[in-house]
Amino acid sequence: MMSTAWRDEQQPSFINFISCFLSANSFRLNIVPIAPDFIFNCGGLSIAFIFVTNWDSNLTASVFTRVQKLKEQFAHLYVVVNLPTEEQNDSFVRSYFKSDMEFGRPTFMPVLDIEMGFEKILKIALARGIAKRQDAISKLKADRERSVQTMDAYLRVVSSIPGIDSHDANALNQAVGSIEAIAKASKEYILEYTDLSAEKAETITRFFRDQSYYLGPKIS
Repeated sequence: MMSTAWRDEQQPSFINFISCFLSANSFRLNIVPIAPDFIFNCGGLSIAFIFVTNWDSNLTASVFTRVQKLKEQFAHLYVVVNLPTEEQNDSFVRSYFKSDMEFGRPTFMPVLDIEMGFEKILKIALARGIAKRQDAISKLKADRERSVQTMDAYLRVVSSIPGIDSHDANALNQAVGSIEAIAKASKEYILEYTDLSAEKAETITRFFRDQSYYLGPKIS
């Protein structure tokens, strides 16, 4: 998303460059009235940007005031500043330290031309999106591993009941559910919703109700 106000301050040729560059990288440009100059949504993450294309030493206070305000609203905010001359770069450095900005919050990136600046914006957005997706994949893998470990423990416990094997344990898991649910299930319920024999259903109900069974499980 591009800010309407920011768009109106730029040369039409630069807006056309941005539109073509985004399209070439499979992004769709939406121009809307947003507070930052750009917001990218990548991998479920919103990354906001302030893009100062024309550094004016007489307007530094307004730039840093805006940065201070937006950094409290957006967890992921970057500021790209076009500084093609040494004079502008010196002015920016002086203004940065005079403004008492917290170093690295947000990250400022000086560039030598506006096209380079927008390319940096897109690279950052893509990199943060990839990192977010990789983090999500890692969490899914961890959840899957925990699920497998939980199922392994379930199978070991249920198959420790005399006469009950892994097939029976899986059938009970799918039809009845947790170990607590199995402990509460009646023989008739187990017979109706699983393929276990009457003998095995009787064994299971007795295991959870008869001390002679549940005091001596064969857990291996």
